[in-house]
Amino acid sequence: MKSQTELNRLFWHSRRGMLELDVLLVPFLKEAYPQLSPEDQARYEKLLSCEDQDMFGWFMQKSRPEDPDLARIVDIILDRVQPKE
Repeated sequence: MKSQTELNRLFWHSRRGMLELDVLLVPFLKEAYPQLSPEDQARYEKLLSCEDQDMFGWFMQKSRPEDPDLARIVDIILDRVQPKE
């Protein structure tokens, strides 16, 4: 379980200053991150070290991360926000 200090740090790192990323990452952190496995939590933290432009491309599905860990967390976030059939 992450401490409140760690969660606060992740919250601030999730706020990117690019609206398209903020509306994905901040709710994901609040609502889904606590239920992730420790491995997927580590993947999310790794994602936060990426460039905004790269993340934007991944979340708009214009490109895919080459790193399989990053591809997995991008898929998890996209699965959560896309309408279910």
